[in-house]
Amino acid sequence: MPEFLGPVAGFGVTFSTMFKKPNTEFYPEVKTPTAPRYHGRHQLNRHPDGLEKCIGCELCAWACPADAIYVEGADNTDTERFSPGERYGSVYQINYLRCIGCGLCIEACPTRALTMTNDYELADDNRADLIYTKDRLLAPLEPGMEEAPHPMADGKTAEDYYRGNVVAAEEKP
Repeated sequence: MPEFLGPVAGFGVTFSTMFKKPNTEFYPEVKTPTAPRYHGRHQLNRHPDGLEKCIGCELCAWACPADAIYVEGADNTDTERFSPGERYGSVYQINYLRCIGCGLCIEACPTRALTMTNDYELADDNRADLIYTKDRLLAPLEPGMEEAPHPMADGKTAEDYYRGNVVAAEEKP
């Protein structure tokens, strides 16, 4: 190839894409669905009767490479029971200004209390609103669930909860 055609050949890619139809996404008006395994906003899950799955072990906070999670555990009592085990997460915060969405916290959770949803709209104009606390992270109550604190299901132990042998009040035969 002659030496003077070298710079012109570099524009070949530019000219080939100039006449293609643009691929435009109308994001705020039309939201495309995410992949099923997309890592979005975190969620603290509940057992079928409404007790929280989080046992306040703080393993998610230790696993977070960005130091975005803060957990403070407390002991359950017979009068105030938030989870079936001995402890529960009394304070739970995720700082989405720091979170990198890696999912290491999900892998570290021994009770599958923490999962990630497909919700990806986390932008805000106030920095303080991007620190999600337990009330914003807890999964909503489904039919048959009771708001914690409440006692464990009749005749059930903590082991029954972790094995999945507890059902919601509406599902009982």
